[in-house]
Amino acid sequence: MDVGNLSTVTQFVLMGLSDLPRVRLPLFVAFAAIYHITLVGNGAILLALGTERKLHTPMYYLLANLSLLDIFCPSATVPKMLHDLLTGEHSISFLGCAVQLYFLVALAGSEVFLLAVMAYDRYVAICFPLRYSLIMTRARCVQLVCGTWAAGFLNSLLHTVSTFRLSFCKSNLVNQYYCDIPQIVALSCSSTYVAEMLVLVVGGMLGISAFLSTLASYVSIISTVLRIPSAAGKRKAFSTCASHLLVVCLFYGTTIFTYVRPSSSHHSPARDRLVSMLYGVITPMLNPLIYSLRNTEVKGALRRVLCGGARAQQAGR
Repeated sequence: MDVGNLSTVTQFVLMGLSDLPRVRLPLFVAFAAIYHITLVGNGAILLALGTERKLHTPMYYLLANLSLLDIFCPSATVPKMLHDLLTGEHSISFLGCAVQLYFLVALAGSEVFLLAVMAYDRYVAICFPLRYSLIMTRARCVQLVCGTWAAGFLNSLLHTVSTFRLSFCKSNLVNQYYCDIPQIVALSCSSTYVAEMLVLVVGGMLGISAFLSTLASYVSIISTVLRIPSAAGKRKAFSTCASHLLVVCLFYGTTIFTYVRPSSSHHSPARDRLVSMLYGVITPMLNPLIYSLRNTEVKGALRRVLCGGARAQQAGR
């Protein structure tokens, strides 16, 4: 192939749901509502945790970081998706695509690592309750959280550089509503071996390590809970990690369904992209609902924040 006759890609076209135009406006309304609920829900969690002094503990400090990630992660893709659904325009610049991919991978990776840290926190609390305050000190907690963010962003930098150093001279149609590594690499007209190996080896190793760490923590937690003689003690111990366990199952369940499920000839590419959309917006919306409904301390803090705000408005009148 004569490379000199090929034009260089300067922008990409995000396919999104362009081949399902009849559902474009209903989807805009639905996803705008979901995104709004996500921002309000996670913002309320942050406000409640920040104002309630008794919740200034390692467990809730980690929860606050999860809420931040649940705000930032959909914000990397959903505003652009809503713009495309509303206007029918689907183009994104080369630099814009690189920036979107960088933050998306960084924030998603940070969440994987943070879930592992949260599982470790519950492991220490249940398996070593008398030593919990000595192990999960404020300094240790800050170090772990900084490590999760740093690991996510450094890992993303590696993948973003390796992906966008490729030559793009084929089609510029991205088979997704956002810029993601597999779809961008598929458009390259140069060797993709290094980029694919980095995803497989580095990304796979970090992701599997975080998953196995989370799994090992909960295997130990369940083993410890089952050895508690009283039913009341078991319920109390399990209640301290039930919300996080639900969040972990939701996160990995939707991830596996989105990326690992076999493609079906009965489903159009647009239907598969719709599943990806749901994965990207539903999980961040449900996380604050899970914690506010199942965690009595968070529920109480939210109630006091909302009641305090209502009283302040009445006093102002």
